[in-house]
Amino acid sequence: MRKISKFLGALFFTFFTLSQLIAGSLKSIDHKNTHLIDVDIKRPQLTVLSNLVYSQPQIYGYENTSLQMDIMMPKDAKKPLPTLLFIPGGAFVSANINKNFQLKVDIAEAGFAVASISYRVVPSAIFPSQIEDAKSAVRFLRANAKRFNIDTENIAVMGSSAGGFFSAMVGVTNDKKEFDKGENLNYSSSVKAVVDLFGPSDLTQIGYGSPKFIQNLHYDSSSPESVLVNGMALIQRTSGGILTNPERAAKANPINYITNKTPPFLVMVGDADTRVAANQSELLHDALIEKGVDSTFYILKGAGHGDLPWAQTDVSNIIIEFLNKKLK
Repeated sequence: MRKISKFLGALFFTFFTLSQLIAGSLKSIDHKNTHLIDVDIKRPQLTVLSNLVYSQPQIYGYENTSLQMDIMMPKDAKKPLPTLLFIPGGAFVSANINKNFQLKVDIAEAGFAVASISYRVVPSAIFPSQIEDAKSAVRFLRANAKRFNIDTENIAVMGSSAGGFFSAMVGVTNDKKEFDKGENLNYSSSVKAVVDLFGPSDLTQIGYGSPKFIQNLHYDSSSPESVLVNGMALIQRTSGGILTNPERAAKANPINYITNKTPPFLVMVGDADTRVAANQSELLHDALIEKGVDSTFYILKGAGHGDLPWAQTDVSNIIIEFLNKKLK
């Protein structure tokens, strides 16, 4: 009994000493304006892997260009994470990887890896280069799943504006090998769900409902959608307004690829959007429903094109609920 008592005493002394060492920097909490609080752990720590090169395709004037990816994810996750590939918008002429930061943080905090990408833009690269890039990014994630703790069975794609259009195209072409170009071709580029935030669908009708002079600007050969589809004469050796070549425009319309095997969609748009007609989202949703695809459509009252309402948790909560259902 005496040996046991000595052992317990020594054990108590050890723990007491350790606790004193840990808290040794505080002589007392009895100071003016000093507060001891108990922190309630409600969200995970996030970590970001930056400047990952996922592809190096050719563009006009360059044999290769580095396309980058950032991955935001909960730190020290215990199992592979369901993953969302985010494609930023930018009127087809820019691809700022840092867009929609608040929304991506909300989704990562909900237990997802969120991979954001840059991609080739017009006029140096035209359709379908951007779809090829996005699909290359999906394959890159699968090829490096162990390195980045990615759940390869549960990958979705989301984009805003032009990124919404590209996201829709990625989803509806799950089984179209013609868009798989570049590296990691032994991996699938298919996605399990799509989130399309105020993206165009039928590029020939982006100006629907706008004043006539605005519609004419969209039909002009210099409009972003016209350059995306038809290019610039001195670079791609093709050009013209979006209505010039119906066959090219049809190939760049996600509605034309929808089948009953198309993955579930969440489509969202603001009813005050003056950049891309809200009926673009309506056209896509109706076409999905007509083919028997699981599609949900949200219209935000008073919301414009990527303005303040889109940064609110009311929006991110809808997206997180959709991703939880489809990926978890």
